[in-house]
Amino acid sequence: QLHFVESGGGLVQPGGSLRLSCAPSGFTLEYYAVGWFRQAPGQEREGISCINNSGGKTDYADSVKGRFTISRDNAKNTVYLQMNRLKPEDTAIYYCAALFRGTTESMCVPAIGMDYWGKGTQVTVFS
Repeated sequence: QLHFVESGGGLVQPGGSLRLSCAPSGFTLEYYAVGWFRQAPGQEREGISCINNSGGKTDYADSVKGRFTISRDNAKNTVYLQMNRLKPEDTAIYYCAALFRGTTESMCVPAIGMDYWGKGTQVTVFS
């Protein structure tokens, strides 16, 4: 089954940084918009960032805007999420997901509409 493998999560103090990576298993990212989502205990899964298939368009949730940066390297078939100035409220399991977009420049959709998912990587921000 097609899915992603996320990596790069861990424990970090407030103000610290982490870089998450997301690589697909069984397909190439070239024609997919890719999003990062997160889910904290007891909360719904939240979309936090998206990048279109070419990397020319990005979008961020207000909660992470100015602190997180999404990027992709289609040659390496990998999407990244650079997370800076982390806060305790960023603690969650982080997932990447892909949505087939063909050659359009369209972006992501809410979680329920994404095609493929990873199993997630835990990010914990603590003092």
